Amino acid sequence: MTQIVGIIPARYDAKRLPGKPLALIQDRPMIQHVYERAAKAATLQRLVVATDDPRIERAVAKFGGEVLMTSRDHPSGTDRVAEASRQLMLQGDAIVVNIQGDEPLVQAEMIDSLAQILQKNSDVPMATLAYPDTDRNDLLDPDVVKVVLDAKGRALYFSRSPIPAVRDESSPPPYYKHLGFYGYRNGFLQEFTKLSPGVLEKLEKLEQLRALEHGFSISVVISPSDSISVDTAEDLARVRKIMEQ
Repeated sequence: MTQIVGIIPARYDAKRLPGKPLALIQDRPMIQHVYERAAKAATLQRLVVATDDPRIERAVAKFGGEVLMTSRDHPSGTDRVAEASRQLMLQGDAIVVNIQGDEPLVQAEMIDSLAQILQKNSDVPMATLAYPDTDRNDLLDPDVVKVVLDAKGRALYFSRSPIPAVRDESSPPPYYKHLGFYGYRNGFLQEFTKLSPGVLEKLEKLEQLRALEHGFSISVVISPSDSISVDTAEDLARVRKIMEQ
């Protein structure tokens, strides 16, 4: 039976909002909201927080979550997830779902959909989520990543720019907002973190472009729910308001 493990990377020293995994939302740290929501995913056999900071480790242990300490030197959450997978001694065919520690609105079905597409398609090395977006402000916002798909639901390109460009405004295409959750086969995850960053990845500052530049495919699942990545104090205030409602 294929192992399916959820790993939540959480570092303390975020540039724009330091300590955000411990930011309180309804009297609980954000990382607890992420963990408790992710724990509802039916496909996950195990759920682990991977962190580099003892303050996050203590917070996770306090609410009863499983936590691993990882290196402080990782350039990305993906590298942290890969190290945690090695610590857990996962097999190459294990499915690893990368659940961002700054996404407190995550829904269990989002995680399940990533695990299921990898379960059903043995040739898929990597999958991610997208959400149909009609907000023009999102389209023009470089912090909101857009993705375009091929006829089989695989990513053609990710960009901070509005894509696709529309020449005829009378027939606008569907726009897809990329949601930063990923599913990997562990063997590919370990390989991915050893690949050299590509030109497009460096230009856009989007790590997922590395897979496309090296010729790997990324399956895109259309998410039933939107989500908000908490990167700034404004994002945090917005999420607090949504949860209060």
